[in-house]
Amino acid sequence: MKSPFLEALESRVLLLDGATGTMLLARGVPPQACIDAASLDQPALVRALHEEYIASGADIIETHTFGANRIRLARWGLEGRVRDVNFAAVRLARDAREIQGQPVFIAGSIGPTGQRLAPDGPLSPGEARAAFTEQIQALLEGGIDLLQFETFQSLAELREGIEAARALTDLPIVASMTYQEDGHTLAGDTPAEVAKALAALGVLALGVNCVVGPQGAIGVVEQLARATDLPLMAQPNAGLPRMIEGRAHYPATPQYFGESTQRLVAAGARIVGGCCGTTPEHIRAMRAALNASVTAAPVLERPSAPGAFASPRSDAPLSPEGEDEGGPRTLREKLASGRYVISVEIDPPRGINPRKAIEGAQLLKDTGADAINIGDSPMARVRMSAVALALAIQQRVGIETIIHCTTRDRNLMALQSDLIGAHALGVRNVIALTGDPPSGGDHAQAHGVWEVDSIGFIRVLKRLNEGVDWAGNSIGQGTDFFIAAAANPAADNLELELGRVRQKVEAGADMLMTQPVWDPELVRSFFRRLGPIAIPVLLGVLPLQNHRHAEFLHNELAGVSIPEDVRERMRKAGEAGIQEGLAIARDFLAEMRGECAGIYIMPSFGRYEVAAELVTAARALNSTATA
Repeated sequence: MKSPFLEALESRVLLLDGATGTMLLARGVPPQACIDAASLDQPALVRALHEEYIASGADIIETHTFGANRIRLARWGLEGRVRDVNFAAVRLARDAREIQGQPVFIAGSIGPTGQRLAPDGPLSPGEARAAFTEQIQALLEGGIDLLQFETFQSLAELREGIEAARALTDLPIVASMTYQEDGHTLAGDTPAEVAKALAALGVLALGVNCVVGPQGAIGVVEQLARATDLPLMAQPNAGLPRMIEGRAHYPATPQYFGESTQRLVAAGARIVGGCCGTTPEHIRAMRAALNASVTAAPVLERPSAPGAFASPRSDAPLSPEGEDEGGPRTLREKLASGRYVISVEIDPPRGINPRKAIEGAQLLKDTGADAINIGDSPMARVRMSAVALALAIQQRVGIETIIHCTTRDRNLMALQSDLIGAHALGVRNVIALTGDPPSGGDHAQAHGVWEVDSIGFIRVLKRLNEGVDWAGNSIGQGTDFFIAAAANPAADNLELELGRVRQKVEAGADMLMTQPVWDPELVRSFFRRLGPIAIPVLLGVLPLQNHRHAEFLHNELAGVSIPEDVRERMRKAGEAGIQEGLAIARDFLAEMRGECAGIYIMPSFGRYEVAAELVTAARALNSTATA
């Protein structure tokens, strides 16, 4: 499975964001404060800055974690909060991506420890590697797409960081050093020596950052280009700053950065961006230069208005493309025919732009998925409505959707009104859920409604199918909803769960979809105890990303139980966590072959390429599947 980041890098010049630290200082973070703690102390400020860089055209945003290792954090007594700072920073970057709805990459930023390595300083190589390991583990747990080592002045220290990363993950690694006016690092290494060493360490790209301005960066990139074939990156500062009233002011203008962009590309840079003193305006100018250039590799155009995704309205149920003429076309028909059905979950964006979700749905359809599940503000966090995203996906991609609908946020009148409207717009598949409590989300002051639970909700949907609302009033022609219900084979109170699932089936559910499971025997035991049911079951499958991800899900997410042997496999996998997570999922699917009607894939961190890999594997495993 090729990394989506590598695919993007091979296809076009990528634009990094600009400075985070100097921007936060300019916006009021006190100079004497621990700036890396801003992700905990002023999260809205950090997230807003990420959003500005995305809106300016960045393809990659860096987490605000440059100095978030225990050695630097110890200056403020925060050495015990490494995980908190890094995890929160990744969460803010991911939130910004979801709000903006753009398919940007999130780079986990890692800077030097701030101490020199022995024998020149007090820090042993082992201590440095341990500090890097701790920080990288938290970044991986948060869900980054790549690791970015930056502003290193010692090749020896950078080597410790990269080797620590290599032992933990197979995610892409990019690395850059800063160079003095003589063209050497502070430790005396030349660009050629750095290029040779970093290539041997297996980095995906290497380069220069935090040099005085574009001119200095161009010279280093040219030397690196003569020494390596690896993709190069350049993030210069906005010139040499002057101190005015205690604050640094950088002279290089956005216009100058825009004009310098193609010179950096011509020198050999495939990743460009800004370091200290660069603002969203600098990045916007660089994006304009890349878009306007006839010599740069193609760049993706972005819609400038929310309506850019509008399509002609259709009030008919979707008939997905690609099915055999006369064969099963809808989810209901496919299940009835015995086709092995694959659905994949996509969370709606937290803002108004659905581009990332739509591109993910297109990828999944192309690899063989039958339907897209769309959450209803999962984890009680405000997102675009499931109906709106369902309509966009069905119209633009041509694949059926299954909307999640909870009774948490709407009274009975609103529930029925929304569902009648969804049906008129062509949505036919609904999974009836109770919903997460608002107190666990980002609107703790909100109150849940819950006039009915998921069992009552199924009965409401069946009444609508019969042509009457819950009060018995006619709605004219009945709806045609295909109703799914949730089941959790790993529930803490198994007897309660079994009883509720039986009630859901009796209430009229047409299909069951389970929470994520990894243990075939647990599934078999659950359904033996449930007793015979005459409706299809889709098993929930969640590909694990790494050992910390597995431990987090097992220990901190209610209703999730991952067997010890699975967690041990993830621990032993080390850097190959994503591939091992896929292997575990494939093993599970192979053992459950013929025992379920299909699967429901839940990708973590928006990694639809991982889900697509599993879709392909599931199709190959099941002889009844059709392309």
